[in-house]
Amino acid sequence: MSRLKRTSAAMIAGAGSLLLLLAAAPAWAHHSFPAEFDGTRPIKLQGIVRKVEWINPHSWITIDIKNADGKTETWEIEAGAPNALFRRGFNKDSLPIGTEIVVSGYPAKNGKQRANGRDLTFPDGRKLFMASSAPDAPDKDK
Repeated sequence: MSRLKRTSAAMIAGAGSLLLLLAAAPAWAHHSFPAEFDGTRPIKLQGIVRKVEWINPHSWITIDIKNADGKTETWEIEAGAPNALFRRGFNKDSLPIGTEIVVSGYPAKNGKQRANGRDLTFPDGRKLFMASSAPDAPDKDK
């Protein structure tokens, strides 16, 4: 085989490998509930909304809570995809920054201040199922 043909074959193989790697990247970024969260340790977090991110594949709500020592901790709460929340009546205007909320969910296994949110309770008592991927989540297919 000529040197030019070997170089072309190597370039094609390299490009093909790169395409396969790029195609697999979204799968690496997404995770299963039991891989990241502890479904045996339900938690309840009460705090003030600091940030809401409507991004795929999961929306995120960042809250500041006061711990037992009175110090502020920042927690990131994973919710479902924006479309799943929207189908439940939740939109970008539903949760203004500064709103005090209560979130029931499950903590991250790695000890970080992250949780998978199951239910969010508004100050007026309304509840929102957060389109959680938790095993006990209702209406997962909505």
